[in-house]
Amino acid sequence: MFKEIFQKLENAVNPVAQVVQNTSCGKVMVIAFKKGMILKEHKTDVSAKLLVVKGSVIYKEQSQQEELFLYDEKNIPVAVLHSVEAIEDSLCLLFKG
Repeated sequence: MFKEIFQKLENAVNPVAQVVQNTSCGKVMVIAFKKGMILKEHKTDVSAKLLVVKGSVIYKEQSQQEELFLYDEKNIPVAVLHSVEAIEDSLCLLFKG
């Protein structure tokens, strides 16, 4: 699965996201970034947590931002606009639900 994500990322202009697990209890996604890629502003309709497993990203929410490094976690509130920008090539896990 990770090989497939990194192959897609080679020619991508936007972050590559793929569902790893999807159950009635929640969903786990992998999001891969090349340096400088931005996951555009969006909202989540369920509680979520972002975990950095490679690289580093900037999490932006309303008028604040926070740098997240290897193994840092960020709880993402429901119905709040947010975006993620890669400081370097990065890989994140997103837990929803």
